[in-house]
Amino acid sequence: METNLFRYIWRHSRREQLGILTLVAASLPLYFLSLNLPKEIVNRGIQGQGFAGPGDTQTFLRTPVPLSETLTGQQLYFYEGVPLDQTALLLALSFVFLALVIANGLVKYVINTAKGRMGERVLRRLRYQLVDRVLRFPLPHLRRVKQAEAATMVKDEVEPLGGFIGDAFVQPAFLGGQALTALAFILVQSVWLGAIALAIVVIQAGLIPKLRIPILRLGKQRQLTARELAGRVGELVDGGLEIHAHDTSNLERADISHRLGQIFDIRYEIFRRKFFVKFLNNFLSQLTPFIFYAVGGVLAIRGHLDIGALVAVISAYKDLPGPVKELIDWEQRRQDVQIKYDTVVEQFQPPAILEPARQDPDADSGPPLRGSVELRNVTVNDDGDTPILKNVALTLPIATRTAVVGAGASGKSQLAQVATGLFLPASGTVLLDGRDTQSLPEAVTGRRTAYVGPEAYLFPGSVGDTLLYGLKHRPVRAAARGAEAEQAKCAADRESRVSGNTLLDPEADWVDYTAAGVDGPEALRQRMVEVLDAVDMSADVYRFGLAGTIDPETRPETAAALLEARRLLARRLQERDLQGLVEPFDSSGYNRNATLGENLLFGTPIDPAFAPDQLADNRIARAAMRATGLDRSLARMGLQIARTMVEIFADLEPGHPFFEQFSFIDAEDLPRYKTLVAQADKIGLDALSDDQIRQLERLPLAYVEARHRLDLIGPEVERLVVETRHELDRRIVAERPDAVEVFDAERYNAAASLQDNILFGRIAHGRANAETRIAGAVAEVLDQLGLRAHVIDVGLEYPVGVAGKRLSAVQRQKLALARALMKRPDLLVIDQATAIMDGQTQTRIMDRLLAERRDGGVIWVLHRAQLADRFDRVVVVDAGQVPEHGRYAELAGTGGALDRLLSDD
Repeated sequence: METNLFRYIWRHSRREQLGILTLVAASLPLYFLSLNLPKEIVNRGIQGQGFAGPGDTQTFLRTPVPLSETLTGQQLYFYEGVPLDQTALLLALSFVFLALVIANGLVKYVINTAKGRMGERVLRRLRYQLVDRVLRFPLPHLRRVKQAEAATMVKDEVEPLGGFIGDAFVQPAFLGGQALTALAFILVQSVWLGAIALAIVVIQAGLIPKLRIPILRLGKQRQLTARELAGRVGELVDGGLEIHAHDTSNLERADISHRLGQIFDIRYEIFRRKFFVKFLNNFLSQLTPFIFYAVGGVLAIRGHLDIGALVAVISAYKDLPGPVKELIDWEQRRQDVQIKYDTVVEQFQPPAILEPARQDPDADSGPPLRGSVELRNVTVNDDGDTPILKNVALTLPIATRTAVVGAGASGKSQLAQVATGLFLPASGTVLLDGRDTQSLPEAVTGRRTAYVGPEAYLFPGSVGDTLLYGLKHRPVRAAARGAEAEQAKCAADRESRVSGNTLLDPEADWVDYTAAGVDGPEALRQRMVEVLDAVDMSADVYRFGLAGTIDPETRPETAAALLEARRLLARRLQERDLQGLVEPFDSSGYNRNATLGENLLFGTPIDPAFAPDQLADNRIARAAMRATGLDRSLARMGLQIARTMVEIFADLEPGHPFFEQFSFIDAEDLPRYKTLVAQADKIGLDALSDDQIRQLERLPLAYVEARHRLDLIGPEVERLVVETRHELDRRIVAERPDAVEVFDAERYNAAASLQDNILFGRIAHGRANAETRIAGAVAEVLDQLGLRAHVIDVGLEYPVGVAGKRLSAVQRQKLALARALMKRPDLLVIDQATAIMDGQTQTRIMDRLLAERRDGGVIWVLHRAQLADRFDRVVVVDAGQVPEHGRYAELAGTGGALDRLLSDD
């Protein structure tokens, strides 16, 4: 990257800078005229200089031809002007002054707007280049970069550069031109006053920047400490589990307090120095008007300076401190942003960085890899330059299935990474099908090979997005847009081109169907299902689909088929005498296997404020409950529940599993409810405050009679709930018709999950294996109607969350394996990716993947050497060396390194 900020700015904004500088130069004559005009207004318009009497006139706007008298012997004029009396001249000069003010303001507006646009363009370019460099960081360096610090630099630390970029050349030219114009005007009016103003300006320009240098050093120190703080906060978020597990939260508080103290000390010292410099600068700025009033007044009294000139000088100097002060501020900003730019460049300029050509989206991936992976005296170092692999020489045919085994930190993972070109060796050569991985483009290493590590990272998106991620190398088909959207895209592309950003369209179709071995979206979906089966994850995605939702407006056929599944399931349960396993919803009856809140709402909330457990705090629901008297029943039930919970759980530890299974009250809230029960017993339920009553009313909303069996729901309460249900429905339809989708046996509920739509009821509590038997029945119905594929399609839309955190660790690893399989690599490298799974799952997935890869190469780094007998070849890594490799049958039983690993397992 360019190390000098000014050269960087000039290189990428030269044309815009020259255009704005031209406009600045053109604005200076207007500025000079606006300084001179007050003098003319005072002398000619107000004092009447040049007027012989009341009826006399002077010529206004007479415009002479330059040098005409010298060339022709007489003065010629472009325009002879207009004769005006004193009053008319005063008004004319005033309107000209107003016009100049407007003109100067418009010029400033155009200049500032152009500066802003130019600055944002260059800032956009800089941010893009920084992120581009992050994408080209070699893996060893990338592992040393703290993501919070890198994000802070790209987002925040370069932000001040955007405002300065537009000012880098324009601001000193504009402000300097104004300051010099004002000084020149003052010198024309009075040499003495001009000399005084010039001397003060020179002192300000020389002294103030020097006093600000320590402030800039402190600013850099503050920037570094703030960045370290951001990195440390990021570590606290990532390491939250360990902090709680080891009770080190107070240690971390102490560390954060120390860091904040350092930042406080630095910032306080900055404030002290900054405001002293400001005081001195203001004093010098105000010293000059004092001299002007004193010296200029004396000169005016003695007749050496007219009043108009003195007023004009004072007015001109009034405008002078502003540009001078801003020039001094500009100089400080220049040094400050140069420091920021230097620190950013240092962080984003590692010793080795991938060349842009290696990530060219149009690079050809070449023919399939058919040769071998050859390591020639390869040495790989860790972050501390300690060798992990030492002079390894090894040749592995690509089209074979190879197991890599080793104990602990033997270097086996690094061997897998250098084999795919992900990790470049410190010395030696790695050849992939005869080509040096040092120069291979990622079109080869990223498309022809695939690597899955022990801790997979999933980008935010759906399960389907994750599966397709490895197929998105470049746009394959342009996005379909309307005329208006296409015009907007063309405008955005023009701006991207000016800002040096890529023109690749993120909304285009990036999926490489050919790489996946399919010819279109339908075949691709089938391939996704096959891959999920191979990694033992299709059942998970099926469950995701049952818990997902669809829009019946966009999928009317699926919604109709699910309604048919609802009816078919009800018939099947009845035929098998299993209808008691599901209690269906009935608008006129109470469902004893649903919560009281669900019975009351009788629908699926769209607005979270109408969630069943929030109805005690919902205005509309409370009005409905008051209208029917259900609120009093809820309060009595809540008091009974609270009393029962206090009695049952009073002696249990907060972490006891009974709290999660049976209690309506969290362990930390139990003492509060204990006090509430005691107070109600003492003063009576009706004497409690509204807030206390509402606390009690919340408890029954989560109560399920068939599960909790406290005999709180009798016929009278059921009647009240159903009555309130209809009242609530009436009020919701009148006030918030879009807040809840009510259950209807003949309609698909868009807000409910697929499973809830099929069941249209609640699974009965207390029936043996009810959930398992219902799940089996639902699966049969879906298979009979051919809906399983639709359910899996919905499951593919399940969001994985940030870094895949909505999935379990095992599911993340399975999905990462599936992602690698989707692109059908010539060489699949699996680095202990199944180590966190149980033994049966590991062997099942391994057998399926090896069957899936029967025509492709596999290098599998194993965490258990016993699994190596499934592979064609075995490579043993020990302390950075490869003591033996070959066929499993040739190595096992020889007493060598493999046998030692087998005996240790």
